[in-house]
Amino acid sequence: MVHPEVKNWIKYANFEEKHGYIALGRKVFERAVEFFGEDHISESLYVAFARFEEKQKEFERVRVIYKYALDRIPKQQAQELFKNYTVFEKRFGDRRGIEDVIVSKRRFQYEEEVKASPHNYDAWFDYLRLVESDADADTVREVYERAIANIPPIQEKRHWRRYIYLWINYALYEELEVKDPERTRQVYQACLEVIPHKKFTFAKIWLLYGQFEIRQKNLQNARRGLGTAIGKCPKNKLFKGYIELELQLREFDRCRKLYEKYLEFSPENCTTWIKFAELETILGDTERARAIFELAIGQPRLDMPEVLWKSYIDFEIEQEEYDNTRGLYKRLLQRTQHVKVWISYAQFEMSIDSDDRIQRCRQIYEEANKSMHGCEEKEERLMLLESWREFEEEFGSFANKDRVRKLLPEKVKKRRKITAEDGSDAGWEEYYDYIFPEDAANQPNLKLLAMAKMWKKQQQQEDEEEQEEEEEEEEQQVPQGKEAQESSEPEEQEPAAHREQTENDHDDRDDDDESSSSDSESDGDHKDDKDKTEQTKVDEEKQ
Repeated sequence: MVHPEVKNWIKYANFEEKHGYIALGRKVFERAVEFFGEDHISESLYVAFARFEEKQKEFERVRVIYKYALDRIPKQQAQELFKNYTVFEKRFGDRRGIEDVIVSKRRFQYEEEVKASPHNYDAWFDYLRLVESDADADTVREVYERAIANIPPIQEKRHWRRYIYLWINYALYEELEVKDPERTRQVYQACLEVIPHKKFTFAKIWLLYGQFEIRQKNLQNARRGLGTAIGKCPKNKLFKGYIELELQLREFDRCRKLYEKYLEFSPENCTTWIKFAELETILGDTERARAIFELAIGQPRLDMPEVLWKSYIDFEIEQEEYDNTRGLYKRLLQRTQHVKVWISYAQFEMSIDSDDRIQRCRQIYEEANKSMHGCEEKEERLMLLESWREFEEEFGSFANKDRVRKLLPEKVKKRRKITAEDGSDAGWEEYYDYIFPEDAANQPNLKLLAMAKMWKKQQQQEDEEEQEEEEEEEEQQVPQGKEAQESSEPEEQEPAAHREQTENDHDDRDDDDESSSSDSESDGDHKDDKDKTEQTKVDEEKQ
């Protein structure tokens, strides 16, 4: 009574136990628990009390002591208690007891996390998975209610995405685990009241609510909920989900009305127009489907017009309305001269089983080539010609093949300047360009290029001729005869040959004069001329 410390109470109880007074020792521990109460509770006292009962093999008493202490001692001060409880369950408890200890420890950790950061929804998810696997329905509901009470402080959709899944999991738990449809309906309705629909909404929660009402065979509530969603916050996903629901119910008139509302909300959505026309086609109303397509292509703005036109053309082909298909292609070509449209048009004509299909296809290729004559996209023009060439290779005559082959462009390498973002010079780059033979604008360039090549070749030939003349002057010391000059004429160009021919004629006249004058000379002079002639022949052979 004078020194009421925990260690003294424990010594007192151990003294009684040591001398065999078990009941008195238990009474001392009970008096100590009562003396300290819940305000000054001590972890070491309960650990000693549990060990005392464990020695007496009172395992149920030990379990009760541990649980009593864990419920009252703050978790951060009960680490030793947790450790001893876990060791006890591993030694004397079953699997369920061990799991309880682990669950209690993890629950304590999650409690600390959500207290420190109540808007950490990932921690709430982990906590909820833990209690759903172990606790009763009331405990799980309590944790869910605590979790959904932490509404995001900022009304931005990215901050609400994880929070909304708390509501979804709550509703699914009530429907699938507890099997309480009325409470599930209340959860969905409460969630829809929390979301600020004027700023943003979640189509998923509306659709899940509608599907829940369908499962409960309450079609009126499902339609009312989805109708409210479309009226309050229309979205593409909401329209698609509602239309899909009515299609499954085979309510085609409702589908038509929904498609009309959908197109009023988003008239540029090509997919919606296509789906609406497909619905009418399935129902056998081709005129209505055609009218829908006509309305669609008449819209001033579309997100994917090429897909819409392709669907319309495919629709007419399926109906075997080939004249309508040709008309569509012509109308489309008035809007765009894209090469793929021309190729598709030609392939369409080839796909029709008729006698003049080859001629029609060739005519389309010719029109396409003529219309793309001044096209800046030379790759597209090349693509058209290659497609035309493949067609002629399979169905055309030799003349047609040769004609298309002559239309193919020449691939040339060019250089152009590169300018950096700041306007400075970034050097040069090489690229490939295509020069079409029939392109009149490029003919002067081609002629200039050919003339430049010829000039360069001529310069090279003149340089070779000059070099040969220099070599001849070095090797040849005496004038050569007419035969030697004639032998070198075929190797030279026409201007040089003409010049040497004149010189040879002049030399011939000199030779004639010399020969006429030498007739009156002596035999010694004839011998000298003979020696010179022989020397000239030797030089010719060397050359």
